[in-house]
Amino acid sequence: MIKFLLLFALPFSLFASQILSYNVYERTDRADVMITFDTPYNGQIKKSVSKSKIIIKLENATIESPKIKQVSSKYLHSITITPVNNETLIVASVSPFTKLIASKTSDAYGLRLRFSNKMSVQPTSNVQKSTTAFTLPTKKDNNLSKSYYIVVSILLIGIFILFYIKRKMKNVPVKKATQSNWLFKNTQEQSPTNSTNNNNNTINNVSIRFQKSIDNANSVVMLDFGDQSYLVLMGKSNILLDKFTQNKPKTQQEFDQILQSRHEDLENFLTNTVEKEKQEPLQAYKERAANIAYEG
Repeated sequence: MIKFLLLFALPFSLFASQILSYNVYERTDRADVMITFDTPYNGQIKKSVSKSKIIIKLENATIESPKIKQVSSKYLHSITITPVNNETLIVASVSPFTKLIASKTSDAYGLRLRFSNKMSVQPTSNVQKSTTAFTLPTKKDNNLSKSYYIVVSILLIGIFILFYIKRKMKNVPVKKATQSNWLFKNTQEQSPTNSTNNNNNTINNVSIRFQKSIDNANSVVMLDFGDQSYLVLMGKSNILLDKFTQNKPKTQQEFDQILQSRHEDLENFLTNTVEKEKQEPLQAYKERAANIAYEG
């Protein structure tokens, strides 16, 4: 459930613009700081002014890591850019006679912070000199970018696929261990008319409780059938090692302890099997050679 909530919450973080880069341009009459965003920046810009610092707050804007840059301009001495939650805080160390003018590019992908002399001519006569905080108007854009729609569509498709796979997996029946049918084929006599049904019932009633590999060709399996459990060595040869009516192992640790107690028996059986496999080709060769000699 937490994963699905994160998937639904991810698209909303796309509203914040990411600061890709910033550059400082020093001129004789000003110092400009150009900031570039990955998407059009439509958040609010706020500032506060003190004697030696100007603090700019960019709402709905983020930056990967804090940035600090020293500047040799007479208007701007240093600038620090720090991410704070879903905002970016810019602290500029300035001279007492410095003013700030903030303006965005026409496509809103860039923001210019201009530091210049307070005594320079203002572009309009309505600018208040003693303003301590301001909000830069931004262009309202109700149309979301195409990338946002693409990301949301991909997330929704992925969620539907996950739900579909989960539902399909619930409907898939669990396969029983049909390989162990050999263990019970002679346990009771069956009438010809009921042999098929009994075989099917035997297969369906067998399940694997525990399993552990001994080597590449052999495994020890604990099978449940009815009220009894059977310890079987399965591989090139299938051997019934033991059966349990009571004191059945309930955990993997108990199963491992049973195998540990039969460690020597398993090793002896596997050793005998290997030696038998080696001897069988030799015996066949002797018999074939004897037949050739007899025919001659």
